[in-house]
Amino acid sequence: MDAYLEEELYDLFTYCIQNPNASDFEIKKQRVQEIGKELQADGGYDAMENMFYSIEIRIREEINKDAKPYRSWWNGITGDWSY
Repeated sequence: MDAYLEEELYDLFTYCIQNPNASDFEIKKQRVQEIGKELQADGGYDAMENMFYSIEIRIREEINKDAKPYRSWWNGITGDWSY
């Protein structure tokens, strides 16, 4: 399941980073938040951290962008995640 979520999350973040003014931006952002909740429910903070780290590296290497500003989209899911 994590591999599917990673691919979906990568696609969502890539889309949002490249299309910040898209009409469906908020829908994509909501799905990113849902995935964060799924990760937290399945593996807690560590699962969230590991997934985001993986996505962050891929985005940096593949599209030369920084995903760190998007970490805040998962704020409020757990008290341990605060960016």
